[in-house]
Amino acid sequence: MESVFSRGRLFRNNTAICSSDTSFTYHALSEDSDSLAHYLLSTPDFIESGIGFMVVPGFEYVVAQWAIWKAGGIAVPLSLNQPKSNLEYIIEDAGVSIIICSSKFEAELIEVISKYNIRLIVLGESILKFKNDRKLPEIRESQKAMILYTSGTTSKPKGVVTTHAQINAQISSLIEAWGWSSADRILCVLPLHHIHGIINVVCCALWTGASIEFLYPFDESEIFKVFANGSVNIFMAVPTIYYKLVSFYESLPSDSQQRISEKFKDFRLMVSGSAALPISVFQKWEIISGHFLLERYGMTEIGMAISNPYSGDRRPGYIGQPLPNVQVKLVDDAGVSILNNNPGEILIKGPTVFLEYWNKPEATREAFTADGWFKTGDIAVLENGYYKILGRSSIDIIKSGGYKISALEIEEAIRTMHKVRDCAVVGIADEEWGEVIGAVIVLQDNCLMEYDELKDWLLQKISHYKLPRAILFENDLPRNAMGKVVKSEIKKMFKV
Repeated sequence: MESVFSRGRLFRNNTAICSSDTSFTYHALSEDSDSLAHYLLSTPDFIESGIGFMVVPGFEYVVAQWAIWKAGGIAVPLSLNQPKSNLEYIIEDAGVSIIICSSKFEAELIEVISKYNIRLIVLGESILKFKNDRKLPEIRESQKAMILYTSGTTSKPKGVVTTHAQINAQISSLIEAWGWSSADRILCVLPLHHIHGIINVVCCALWTGASIEFLYPFDESEIFKVFANGSVNIFMAVPTIYYKLVSFYESLPSDSQQRISEKFKDFRLMVSGSAALPISVFQKWEIISGHFLLERYGMTEIGMAISNPYSGDRRPGYIGQPLPNVQVKLVDDAGVSILNNNPGEILIKGPTVFLEYWNKPEATREAFTADGWFKTGDIAVLENGYYKILGRSSIDIIKSGGYKISALEIEEAIRTMHKVRDCAVVGIADEEWGEVIGAVIVLQDNCLMEYDELKDWLLQKISHYKLPRAILFENDLPRNAMGKVVKSEIKKMFKV
């Protein structure tokens, strides 16, 4: 079976990873992951099951990931920043038998492993140089390879199981669509317990023999240093990160801005995803960098499914067209395919779609139609060949007075006000209307706003029935690790 870890041997002397001012070749990556795989197989409690790993982004992270796969285990990446209760939930739900960790997380994990009787492997020289004569197992494409947990913004996180074949399909689709090659150099600042960082950045780069520069923890000034030194030519991030980078750029002196903008000319690709990209951020980033951000659409369950083209028209506010080997259709509430320019739920089919929810057969069955289409729960419209997201059916589509209203459309209109830094719009249960529209607004520093001012502005942008009826002003919005606003928490704000 061809895989990201087997292909590493094709690029033996290429630089695979740069982190903490140290470079590592593909040969070093292959050798150390072989050693750790042998060590895993030599442990008496190793079984082909969930192996958790909580490792600092960089060389050792990829070593741990590859070693688990080479040994025949199922990789369960653990968040480096989450409440203890969330960590314990994932460990227990996935049936993790072993956790591999960086030394900095050892103390944090001691109590957890004793509670669940889990073996803890702390990465170090003796383990990464472990040798024996045992042959590593042959890995089948149909084997379960990874369990990633959904963000849990609307319900308890579910473990999404993908096989090696499905991971390979996700990688291959993006390499074909986005033109990856061994000459590429990407900066990774994304969390590595989500599909965006794992597949789109790490696996795509290493499949093609490209190099990854890791930067952890997140720091705007350090990111701009990397941009300025010209060491990378691809960047991928979530909208929240682009917003922070725009703000940081605007705080720089003009000569520094000019130097950085010149360096952006050497980039070949900049991508945004994991949440809706505000058009205002898209436009500001274009002015700063000269690049039209490539916006795409994906989920933990399907990898990436829809993307604006690498070569072609990238439309702000749209997620694009189906990626290679991905089938897409929109359906109404009865499951009937709908025509262009009418909203419907996105259904996905193809080799990139996940296998199952871990130990949740009923949830798995409910996630698919009878003929095998995955129901995303996202509502979109197809306009002139491009898909546009209107929101999650469960939380971004507000049903008020007989209308189906997109919260994302209202949010984008609010964000165009110069006083507004960010906002979130939700439906609030109402006996008369079904739901009324509520907005939580984060204002720019030293700004004040009255409702009539907001109303007058919005009536130039949206219809009267889309106006928020309830407004709260807050200092920030609740977000998960990928920067997505947690709208279940937003709804709670209106119940206080």
